[in-house]
Amino acid sequence: MKIDKAYIVSLAEEILKIPSPSGYTDLVIERIEQEANRFNLTHERTRKGNLIITVPGKTDHTLGLSVHVDTLGAMVRSITERGALRFTSIGGPSWPTLDGEYCTVRTRDNKDITGTFLSTSPAVHVYKDANTLARSPENMMVRLDEVVKNKKDVEALGIEVGNYIFFDPKTTITQSGFIKSRFLDDKVNVASLFGLIKAYHDENITPNQTLKLIISTYEEVGHGAAHIPDLEEFIAIDMGCIGEDLSCTEYDVSICAKDSSGPYDYTMTSRLSALAKKHTLNYAVDIYPYYGSDVSAARRGGHDFKGALIGPGVHASHGMERTHVDALENTVKLLAAYTTTAII
Repeated sequence: MKIDKAYIVSLAEEILKIPSPSGYTDLVIERIEQEANRFNLTHERTRKGNLIITVPGKTDHTLGLSVHVDTLGAMVRSITERGALRFTSIGGPSWPTLDGEYCTVRTRDNKDITGTFLSTSPAVHVYKDANTLARSPENMMVRLDEVVKNKKDVEALGIEVGNYIFFDPKTTITQSGFIKSRFLDDKVNVASLFGLIKAYHDENITPNQTLKLIISTYEEVGHGAAHIPDLEEFIAIDMGCIGEDLSCTEYDVSICAKDSSGPYDYTMTSRLSALAKKHTLNYAVDIYPYYGSDVSAARRGGHDFKGALIGPGVHASHGMERTHVDALENTVKLLAAYTTTAII
């Protein structure tokens, strides 16, 4: 099966630039609905905003494939008397990587106001602890790019408690095939999943299983796919981790055998590994002790299915993330192999 890597990268770049922290995902879901319509796929939204897309298969055996479109972010918690913003986090960003990063505050009347995340000791010429103060929400603020001298000035802009704050993703595609951006977890795999759909379309392929593509909107806060359709099998497509005691690289598809929610289905993991080997894909099998997925959320929701987790290797998770187009290709090829071979 031929994979259109240029299409995957282009779609990834586009949706990475649409802000979508958990709870503020309507805009990006609308864009994904447009892409589903391009391939004449039926789809529906759940009450909490997840998008379910159906790809008819040769059998009634139903396989769920999930990606999550929600990202990390922040929300205005309070306004200081000097006109800075204090905030609460959405998900678990790596805060040291956000010191000095640009952001945008969106008011409830859709006015965008730019600013910068900074330590409360931002100047080395003033603060002895400028380099040592722990970077955490308690010790950080947002400096607004407006003439504000006090709390009333900020309120006059329309900023109030509960406004979303979007981090600048800084998406960059390099000539050498790297994709570096915030929120590759997991928007890059929305593009990977549509790369699979496009390959079916271009080569007139019908998957063996009927596929339910679940685009979840609250994964980063733990309950993205807690409620799902009835499935025989469920594969979460999320980032593969890279680091100490792990085998995965930025060029591999990762197959996770176990994470913080426990082991994934042994037969599915074995089948995925065998298919990766058979098709000479670059892959790794790893264990992620500080990780959970939409399959984990669905399990906690009480659903009965066999579950697995795969995804491209992503470096520096929840920080300035990076992967390579080869990892995306290996991920899509593994999904293609799994969905077009005989069901075991």
